[in-house]
Amino acid sequence: MRPTVPDKPALEGLEEKWTARWEEQSTFRFDRTRTRQEIFAIDTPPPTVSGTLHVGSAYSYTHTDLVARFRRMRGQEVYYPMGWDDNGLPTERRVQNHYGVLCDPSLPYDPDFRPPEKPGKQPVHVSRPNFVELCHRLTAEDEQAFEAVWRRLGLSVDWSLNYATIDARSQRASQRAFLRNLARGEAYQAEAPTLWDVDFRTAVAQAELEDREVPGAYHRLRFPRASGDGPPVEIETTRPELIPACVALVAHPEDSRYQPLFGSEVLTPLFRARVPVVAHTLADPEKGSGIAMICTFGDLTDVTWWRELQLPVRGVVGHDGRLRTVDWSDPAWAPSDDPAAAQRAYDELAGKTVRQAQARIVELLRDSGELVGDPKPITHPVKYFEKGDRPLEIVTSRQWYIRNGGRDAALREALIARGKELRWHPDFMRVRYEDWVNGLTGDWLISRQRFFGVPFPLWYRIAGDGSVDYARPLIPDEVRLPIDPTTDVPDGYTEDQRNQPGGFAADPDVMDTWATSSVTPQIGGFWEDDPDLFARVFPMDLRPQAHDIIRTWLFATVVRAHFEHGSLPWSDAAISGFIYDPDRKKMSKSKGNAVTPIDLLEEFGSDGFRYWSASGRLGADTTFDTAQMRVGRRLPSSCSTRRSSPCRGSRTPPTTWPRSPNRSTGPCSRTSPRWRRRRPRRSRPTTTAGPWSEPSRSSGRSATTISSW
Repeated sequence: MRPTVPDKPALEGLEEKWTARWEEQSTFRFDRTRTRQEIFAIDTPPPTVSGTLHVGSAYSYTHTDLVARFRRMRGQEVYYPMGWDDNGLPTERRVQNHYGVLCDPSLPYDPDFRPPEKPGKQPVHVSRPNFVELCHRLTAEDEQAFEAVWRRLGLSVDWSLNYATIDARSQRASQRAFLRNLARGEAYQAEAPTLWDVDFRTAVAQAELEDREVPGAYHRLRFPRASGDGPPVEIETTRPELIPACVALVAHPEDSRYQPLFGSEVLTPLFRARVPVVAHTLADPEKGSGIAMICTFGDLTDVTWWRELQLPVRGVVGHDGRLRTVDWSDPAWAPSDDPAAAQRAYDELAGKTVRQAQARIVELLRDSGELVGDPKPITHPVKYFEKGDRPLEIVTSRQWYIRNGGRDAALREALIARGKELRWHPDFMRVRYEDWVNGLTGDWLISRQRFFGVPFPLWYRIAGDGSVDYARPLIPDEVRLPIDPTTDVPDGYTEDQRNQPGGFAADPDVMDTWATSSVTPQIGGFWEDDPDLFARVFPMDLRPQAHDIIRTWLFATVVRAHFEHGSLPWSDAAISGFIYDPDRKKMSKSKGNAVTPIDLLEEFGSDGFRYWSASGRLGADTTFDTAQMRVGRRLPSSCSTRRSSPCRGSRTPPTTWPRSPNRSTGPCSRTSPRWRRRRPRRSRPTTTAGPWSEPSRSSGRSATTISSW
């Protein structure tokens, strides 16, 4: 019986029909009997589960799905899992806002806790286990909503291969990778100056920084000479509140104005602390008065000066962003010629936020006559956490790091070589990778002082005097993973020895979300859990992702695979561009101009949305365009209508639809005069081939098309 075509074909309900059919027939279920040569494996990006999906995500995931379907058409078995990135700061912030709670690790677990029905003006403080439970509850709901959108979009994912970056398998893989990094010396712990977000109360890595132009002011200050001879030294600073943290003044070694001062001492304004005048090539003779104060710590240059000149640490900004209490009578703090006056001045600042302290110290400096003139307003770049609202501070803290070439030239060159080994689509994206690696100034900071994340599976011995031995952590056997050291105990100890002299202390931190996401090929491929499957899919074939996280996700994944497997994690990387609104502004949830895909799928259907997405090129930014979606929406209906209508030029409908135009004999056949009279369309060059084509690898820019690999 031949299928019939309705007179008025409709597209409503097709997504639900085919989604159910694909699931029922296991259409996209992976066949693990196929060999590695027959498999095309995709390291699918796990979207961040913190609210609603962004239209840009649906756009780029459509590109990946086009590749997956194209590869199946070529006869390959496609390994296409889906993950959910559900740990980290975005999830914690969403849980705090959604339930109106705030995590307090000092509180005990309450098994009967229920969050308020509506968030109140003041957040409810809950224990860490209660907070983690709420995170799991909300992310489970979000994951279901995300999966519904992906199914509606028609992604040909094998939904039996799902994972979440906080589930047991992901934690096991992430902790195993870290322990092996630690055993090989690639991971280490150090107490050092760290970029710190005072709102989130956590350390921030270099890859998570962004510069924002903010208003400020130059304050010209007088530093009297400790010897009493000669005029005071004048410096200019944008951070006068850090005068109590000043440890030296610095000028360029070839600056003749200050060469006579090198090796001498000056007194800090208000506090009369003795600090040396030193020389360093990073001092800019053209900036301000040509001499600057080194504070611990005002910016990253201060850190460099402090480290290379071996200066002491006098930190005044606490982890909460307020100036902490200081005892100026303690000679170990900062030798002052007048400790009582220093204490009186500092007590005016202690407990205040950085901004409040700056306003007050300017008043004190003006009253003392050590402020020269009025502050000069400026606008200058200040470093922020990409998700933060206040400028970052630099505080000293104990953190975990993984070596990434920032301080190792040989490792840097090896990682550059990995980038050249990788096939990039488009190829010019490799430059961004190389620029990032060459610009690294330190190793990768992977620890976070947060709650919903993968814990570091470590404990530390506590000596009889209560001191903690951080140098020799207690390391579990891999068979015990995953481990939460705050609830599990190390071998040979009991729970009643926790935080007791002679007992143990748990590592309180969790891993940065990128430390887990950097092993998504291993997680998605069931590394160590299913060796046979892992051998069939790793190294994977494709990593699709956006260009703004080359420095984080792509680079970090290359680092981990280089250490663990001595190879790349995949052979090809497909880099997507951004989506811009009609005003050519990048769509962003934070800017309020983002569009959610579900409304578009309802209005234009999955085919309409995919039609628009397929028009975009890899690596190129694309303008949001509903007109193209509308065309895509009409296209299937138009094709169906033409199939069910009489052939143009014939008086009666054909009794049968021709199998192929070349084998037809009707008035619309390719052999008819009507076909021959048509001017053949000019074929497009390979460089502008659509995502369904397969251009040659040697065609240069053809690598920017979706199916060129």
